[in-house]
Amino acid sequence: MAETIIHDDAYLWLEDVEGERALSWVRERNAESVTALTGNDRFTGMYEGIRAVLDADDRIPMVAWHGERVYNLWKDAGHPRGLWRRTTLEDYRRDEPDWQTVLDLDALAAAEDENWVWQGATFLRTGPLGGEHRCLLSLSRGGADAAVVREFDLDALEFVADGFRLPEAKSDVSWIDADRIFVGTDTGPGSMTSSGYPRQVRVWRRGTALADAPVVFEGSADDVAVRASTDPSADGRRAVLRQSTDFFHARRYLLTGEALSELTELDVPHDAGVDVHREWLLVRVRTDWHVGDATHPAGTLLIARLADYLAGSRELTVLFTPDPHTSLSYADWTRTGLILVLLCDVRSRLELLSYSGGEWHRTVLGSELGQTDVWDTNADADDQYLLLSSGFTLPPTLRHGVLGADAPTILKQGPAYFPAEGIQTRQFFATSADGTQVPYFVVGRPDAGPGPTLLSGYGGFEVSRVPAYNSIIGLGWLARGGTYVVANIRGGGEYGPAWHRSALRENRPRAYEDFAAVAADLVERGITTRERLGIEGGSNGGLLMGVMLTRYPQLFGAIVCAVPLLDMKRYHLLLAGASWMAEYGDPDNPDDWAYLSLFSPYQNVRDGVPYPPTLVTTSTRDDRVHPGHARKMVALLREHGKDVTYYENIEGGHGGAADNAQLAYKWALAFEFLWRTLGAASGDR
Repeated sequence: MAETIIHDDAYLWLEDVEGERALSWVRERNAESVTALTGNDRFTGMYEGIRAVLDADDRIPMVAWHGERVYNLWKDAGHPRGLWRRTTLEDYRRDEPDWQTVLDLDALAAAEDENWVWQGATFLRTGPLGGEHRCLLSLSRGGADAAVVREFDLDALEFVADGFRLPEAKSDVSWIDADRIFVGTDTGPGSMTSSGYPRQVRVWRRGTALADAPVVFEGSADDVAVRASTDPSADGRRAVLRQSTDFFHARRYLLTGEALSELTELDVPHDAGVDVHREWLLVRVRTDWHVGDATHPAGTLLIARLADYLAGSRELTVLFTPDPHTSLSYADWTRTGLILVLLCDVRSRLELLSYSGGEWHRTVLGSELGQTDVWDTNADADDQYLLLSSGFTLPPTLRHGVLGADAPTILKQGPAYFPAEGIQTRQFFATSADGTQVPYFVVGRPDAGPGPTLLSGYGGFEVSRVPAYNSIIGLGWLARGGTYVVANIRGGGEYGPAWHRSALRENRPRAYEDFAAVAADLVERGITTRERLGIEGGSNGGLLMGVMLTRYPQLFGAIVCAVPLLDMKRYHLLLAGASWMAEYGDPDNPDDWAYLSLFSPYQNVRDGVPYPPTLVTTSTRDDRVHPGHARKMVALLREHGKDVTYYENIEGGHGGAADNAQLAYKWALAFEFLWRTLGAASGDR
């Protein structure tokens, strides 16, 4: 019988992110991996091919509305950090829009000698300088979640010399008016939660010191985060404050009055999804909600008039009720209506809802558009929306529509970046250990016979894995004859909140049983063999990979594990880990550790068990999932003679890459590892 390795964490020193001893170890592992996996024609071809596609000029430049214009962050070989630019929607329709450069991130990084990575913009939408005149830019060093915040003038196209500015931190900011912002940031002891996010909300007035900004709300140190944002649909006279008590529960408040200082808590379930827009209150129920004589099941979407609800009325209109095959993925506002994105056995259906004559009217957009999501709406101004459709082999199409008008029309179509002739997408269902039917998609040539197959999964935080065009997978795997599989295991949101809850905390092993069932089903159907089946996943999906390695090693030929959680004994003590205890449990609670200890990969490495070859990757600048998880697991596996390869990108944050070149390199390493390992099973190296 194999013996589980019990240890006192001899590799704790690898949690010292930038310690010289730890980084020396990282550099040694990186050198070994680069020597082993690069320098051959296949790696070079994959890297150059992926890089060329990521930098291609004929990609759809994806845009978002702000005011009367649309903005785009464009990355290519000449602008690896990005060119932030804008144009009008009408000009965007042209084959070659007339873009105006707003900010050149590469020029800024060179001028300031900083490794800036774009983190987003928060626009001023209210007051005399509203519209497109000012924004707050978030810039990260190397791709970390922590960022600096700087005010930018969208008329002069320069930073405001004496404007709002915050040093590097995990901050949250929102405009109140031209001279005030809500801000949550690290101002010293007591200002951040144990998860590393803002605990306080301050109102900061232009020209004053941040330390003097009054605190208008303070949560608990054990909360995940507290944030406030002005509601632009209420002309800046209302703000919504969210106190996240854990990852899935929050208390919501309205801040009203001239000074936005009158606090009113919303009487809604703490685990519900809640949105306030114009005169409406929208509630997505995650557990059954009993209101008067009615019971609204989990997954139901309800709407009420906000003023009536605050006055005590509980007259709720049902906009969507789930069934065993159909769930609500999310809802997006236009100015006067809603777009519901539904999943029917993990295939999308959209419903456009408009309000007139005292009732909600709906138009259904079905599968004729392919797998479709709402890319953006112009909810501050009007009822325009953008839809993005794609599939595993269907290149993306961007459509423009107006709620209540004719069907949406095509704005842009992306080219095909890999040959898809003969490649089909099929859906199957595997039977898990408890009898649950688990859907999964198989993309490849049906007549290929048992061949190299890459299985991917996530299974957590109510995140759904749906069909989408992925040129990287297409070039590096499908075009080379591989089969690609996406498993829709429990823990995700493919069938609504109940699908997620069924793998929560002590039920987490169900997600792992689901994934193992899909792996076995692929072999039973003759799609692949154990020796030719590889798996990959990142973040929570990296934890999934770690569990597959230590609990189900006999099912797989190779594993790629990216930016993973692996030490579930200490995860809550590292970076943002405390915010995930509602998902996994509290290791310091003996009852929780009793089940966590059964699957925590770092505590379940076993001697005498052959493990499949494994590639583990992470980023030094990942300040969400600590790189110590990956480092320590690799060191432990190496100590016990397991076949493990390691690569740590020095920058890149939780995404693992700060620019297209790094992203292409990371994926080329993974594909080279997979082809070398799985191809060897048939002598095809």
